Amino acid sequence: MKALRLQGVTRRFDGRAAVDNVDLAIEPGEFFSILGPSGSGKSTLLRIVAGLERPDRGSVWLGDREITALPPQERNCGMVFQNYALFPHMTVGGNIAFGLRLRGMTAVRARVRVRDVLERVSLADRENADVGTLSGGEQQRVAVARALAIEPDLLLFDEPLSNLDVSLRQRTRAEIRALQKRTGITTLYVTHDQAEALTISDRIAVIHNGCVEQIGSPTDLYHRPETGFVARFLGWDNTLFGVLDSIKRRVKFADIPGFLPGVFNTLDPGPVMILMPPEAVRATPPGKGGTHAGTIESVEFRGASYLLTLRLRNLLLQSLIAGDHAKLPWNEGQHVGISFDWHAAKVFPVDSR
Repeated sequence: MKALRLQGVTRRFDGRAAVDNVDLAIEPGEFFSILGPSGSGKSTLLRIVAGLERPDRGSVWLGDREITALPPQERNCGMVFQNYALFPHMTVGGNIAFGLRLRGMTAVRARVRVRDVLERVSLADRENADVGTLSGGEQQRVAVARALAIEPDLLLFDEPLSNLDVSLRQRTRAEIRALQKRTGITTLYVTHDQAEALTISDRIAVIHNGCVEQIGSPTDLYHRPETGFVARFLGWDNTLFGVLDSIKRRVKFADIPGFLPGVFNTLDPGPVMILMPPEAVRATPPGKGGTHAGTIESVEFRGASYLLTLRLRNLLLQSLIAGDHAKLPWNEGQHVGISFDWHAAKVFPVDSR
């Protein structure tokens, strides 16, 4: 049995489909992320699962219960909001106990539950602290503890790390993932951050214009995107154009000399685009290889790697390389050889989303 199922879920606002005929099935204990740009419909989808929005069409199932028409308090879902939604006039323990007392739990039992969840999020010593004295990361963990306290069947996160700085975001997402693994609770997580989703998820649904473009594991999505939108959204910034021949056996490049061989039975002959991740574009010093001659437009330091912007004729290409700056054999403006790992390329129709 699936932990969560959405069947044909649609939600329209002013005649526009924010969520359009979405089907999802999430396994028990799975960490499942919904990934997409702003306005893609991901938060609306989460609000439908939480009961904060009603779909115009379709159904939502939690285990063997249809919950489409149930109010939020009857769904047994714990939710962590983007702004945490903590009560500033209450202590940490008071925030967590609030929902428990609303559900009729006695003060003694609520106190035990509060202490238990604070242990689980490593905040046992902050029970009596005012939430206003906590750091952003600590407030985030209090929000998680409050969601866990009701022992939900499903844990929901709506962009929970967007207000944190980079280092705290990385640390907190690791804590969330570790906590989810320890508890085994089924989790639905919404984010616009590609790195966050790829790092934290068992599976991901990429959503665009209210529609699910692709569902898969992080490695499947990154290495085997099924649409041009998924490829570009996950960082495949290199685009070449070409024409697929009538027997679907090769693509003649429009931008550079040569052909891309292969069998492209799923495509119609005619204009196509070839997308590649930055790792598939390789630069070499002059005279040391490379199929094409180009120049380095810019070198961007990224800590453990460098992103080179390369010019090849009228094309600007991205090349990601690892290494120490002292060992880089070139600088901006220098000539380089450029080659491609065509095995990593994907071909899509030009009008692919």
